[in-house]
Parts: sequence; structure tokens; C-alpha cells
Amino acid sequence: MQLSLHSDYALRILMALAAKGARLSVDDIARQYGISRNHLAKVAQELQAQGYVTNIRGRKGGMELAQEPRDIVVGAVVRKFERLDGFAGCFENGVGCAVNGVCGLKPALAGAVEAFLAHLDRISLVDLVPDRTTFLTRLAA
Repeated sequence: MQLSLHSDYALRILMALAAKGARLSVDDIARQYGISRNHLAKVAQELQAQGYVTNIRGRKGGMELAQEPRDIVVGAVVRKFERLDGFAGCFENGVGCAVNGVCGLKPALAGAVEAFLAHLDRISLVDLVPDRTTFLTRLAA
């Protein structure tokens, strides 16, 4: 299983903000990770819409976490940013599958996705950035 770029960027933004413990701009985060500013800006807007970050306009503007890092659960973020119902073609009502309803692939994959999400539900943003100082040092390099 591979996370979409959208989910990857959402988690990167949240980790950078948690490590910094202060406001960061999209430009700062894009530069630190060496990733697309335009794509990152779209993800930042979605993070705001989902209530994970607050955007502040102006010269000293940027983003900051809208919740405590310990309250942001990775599984919840992934559910918001991933399209898990399309994990396999047969998840979409079995359309176009000759063996829909008589094979075990769909329940097997659904169980794997559930186990994946259950594991991520035990992880908070704090767990993703256990050493804030080293994390920020690596981002600044």
C-alpha cells in the first residue's frame, strides 16, 4: 500500500508544524522538504478545511496547528486524505468483475486496510516527531 502524495504532504506539513511548535509558511515547508510549493498550498488549504491547521494572513502569516499534536491521530488524517474505497477495483460495487461475490479478495483486502488504519489510529502526531530538535535540524539542512 502506498499513500497518495496528498496524504504524504498533509502528514509532512503537520509534522513540520508539530516540530516547530510555531507558525510556518507554505514556502518555508516546501523549501525545507524540497517539494512543490503549489501542491503543498493545496494540501494546506485542505488541512485548514478539515480543522487541522489555522492559516494566518499577512507579513508574519503562515500556518499553525489548530489542535494539540497529541490530539491529531494519524489514522484520522489518512482517512480524510486517502480514497480507501477504491483500494482495489472490486471495492467499487464489483463493477466489471466476473467473480464479484464469489471470491475472497475483496474481504481479504478490506481486512488489510482496516488493520492498517487501526494501527495508524494508535499513533498521534507527537509520535511522528519524538525528537523535535533533531527533526528541525534535519529540515534546516
